[in-house]
Amino acid sequence: MKSPNILFIILVFCVVSSFSQTSAKRPLTPDDTYKLRSVQDARVSPDGAWVAYTVGGVDAENDKRHSDIWMVNWAGTENLQVTRGTESSSTPRWSPDGKYLSYLSARGGEDAKSQIWLLDRRGGEPFAVTDVKGGITGYEWSPDGKRIAVVMENPDEPTPSDKDKDKDKDKKDKKEKVPKPIVITRMHFKQDTEGYLTSNSYGRIYLVDVETKKFEPLTTDKDFDESHPKWSPDGSRIAYISNHAKDPDMSGTYDIFLVDAKPNSQPQKLLTTYQAHEELHWSSDGKALTFYQGFEPKYSAYNQSRLAVVPVAGGEPRVLTAAFDRGTAQAEFSSDGATLSFIAEDDMHEYLAKVPVAGGKVERVGGDLGTIFERNTAGGHAAVIMADDTHVAEIYALEDGKLRKLTSHNDSVMTDVQLGAVEDMSFPSKDGTEVHGLMIKPPDYQAGKKYPTILWIHGGPNGEDDHGFRPDSYFSIRQLLAARGYVVLAVNYRGSSGRGSEFTRAIWADWGNKEVADLLAGVDYAVKKGVADPERLGIGGWSYGGILTDYTIASDTRFKAAISGAGSALQLSMYGDDQYIMQYTYELQPPWKSQDLWIKLSYPFFHADRIKTPTFFLGGQSDFNVPIIGGEQMYQALRTLEVPTQFIVYPGQFHSFTRPSYVRDRMDRFFAWYDKYLK
Repeated sequence: MKSPNILFIILVFCVVSSFSQTSAKRPLTPDDTYKLRSVQDARVSPDGAWVAYTVGGVDAENDKRHSDIWMVNWAGTENLQVTRGTESSSTPRWSPDGKYLSYLSARGGEDAKSQIWLLDRRGGEPFAVTDVKGGITGYEWSPDGKRIAVVMENPDEPTPSDKDKDKDKDKKDKKEKVPKPIVITRMHFKQDTEGYLTSNSYGRIYLVDVETKKFEPLTTDKDFDESHPKWSPDGSRIAYISNHAKDPDMSGTYDIFLVDAKPNSQPQKLLTTYQAHEELHWSSDGKALTFYQGFEPKYSAYNQSRLAVVPVAGGEPRVLTAAFDRGTAQAEFSSDGATLSFIAEDDMHEYLAKVPVAGGKVERVGGDLGTIFERNTAGGHAAVIMADDTHVAEIYALEDGKLRKLTSHNDSVMTDVQLGAVEDMSFPSKDGTEVHGLMIKPPDYQAGKKYPTILWIHGGPNGEDDHGFRPDSYFSIRQLLAARGYVVLAVNYRGSSGRGSEFTRAIWADWGNKEVADLLAGVDYAVKKGVADPERLGIGGWSYGGILTDYTIASDTRFKAAISGAGSALQLSMYGDDQYIMQYTYELQPPWKSQDLWIKLSYPFFHADRIKTPTFFLGGQSDFNVPIIGGEQMYQALRTLEVPTQFIVYPGQFHSFTRPSYVRDRMDRFFAWYDKYLK
């Protein structure tokens, strides 16, 4: 028998080796998440030929987040970047005739406010249709395309026609550069990212003539906030949301108003309902409005948006999804007006559903289409933004119940990445309650091997961990930790959304009790399955996830490392210091009325001597959501007790970080802390 040709063997080996190297995938890294793009706000053109949307990402050179407007044609063969430059652009909208693509952008320096810009699709450079001092927070085209309803912040700021009168005053103010005292009169007087709120913080609705750029107030009451204008199909009226309660900050309700679409018209209140999503939609015949109804104020922190409809001529509203008992959003009338389709939040999934306007059973639309975050319909076409456990959110065409991919902004990053497998968990809590969650395994997971395991807790509490991969740090952290070699547990504890109102409200005025039992049951489940190493358990979370981290390590000493981000433990000290005064008033009552309850809910601080877990605290210096004092207090407590601890303050950051280098630094510190104690 002849010996094989040695050169042939070498050649085959090289080819096979090269193929293996090019086809092998690697774990996700923080560098990858730096490159991922956030695709949002998809809007189909009136003729159905294009989809406009925003693409957000990291501007590494300037160390900031940046977003631009893009367009993709319906065939998915052309993808165009519409805006460029140092200023971000957002909120793309089509004029009704499709001639213009509008968007918001703040151009002209650091202090510039967002203006509405128009891009004529027939050619030419974008131009601003507004030039106002108050920041524009929302807008909507009239059905005939001749006017735009605008929501503007700081309504007491002069309109364009008043500017000349104040030139001398402006020059004087710029020369002095002395901040004015902030006069506080409101109950809800602070809001994360917005800062301190005053009576001048209310928004008002204006009308802008697209051709002349004339800017006129539609509403004139300076004592109330007005937002979310929606034109009637014939353009004669505008529906909007306000709150004319004696103290709007504490009512837990909002009002729906109707007003003729011309200046100096007298608004008429249609109804008052409990607060939920502030979103309105007209039926095609202009006879009905859809809105979202929440629960009474004492359950404001555990709200669930129920889809409702009301005749605009007056009459009793009807809740269409009361029996469905799941959260709803982004409703749209069918072309014949007989049904309403919407996005449903249901047990770790978001999907499309529909319900008859006359009343009836909610039905799911299509099969398993992944996790649907957004949907928009026009010109006979429907576009959705979808993600699942292995695909980052992109835009898809929805045709005959099937998805066809239109954008691929993240494909180049994810092509070589192997994500960890995501598995559903279901287990009983201490009292027998069935709890659900997700287990994320390392990409190279080996059955039968025990892994260091991290319980990563979502915030809210009224939120959920779901089957959708987002490019932002809150959701990518699960996969980043799995890529680091950890099994990650994401437990939807009681208080989470997606399981109905009773499940969400189960923790009302009883924080840190049932949630902790549910979280520990999830850890027990993973240990019993032989996946989690009971000697290498970690815990962590952000916001309410950080709060629950404090509760859990003060209740159980099994964890070898903890990270508490933007959390609090001495809840008593949060009263008057954060933005949740209405919740405290209705759910807990003021401290002088329920001192024992406030102290009970502050047990992680008052029982800090029970904590043995090395814990890393951190937060944003400018966080008004969960002020950084929560982390400062617990850090001081553990230092006093000589428990290993560390505290990091990120200057100028809010509850959600905006500076990319800080986001990266935070992730690197997470890795270092867990690796030190769990590996």
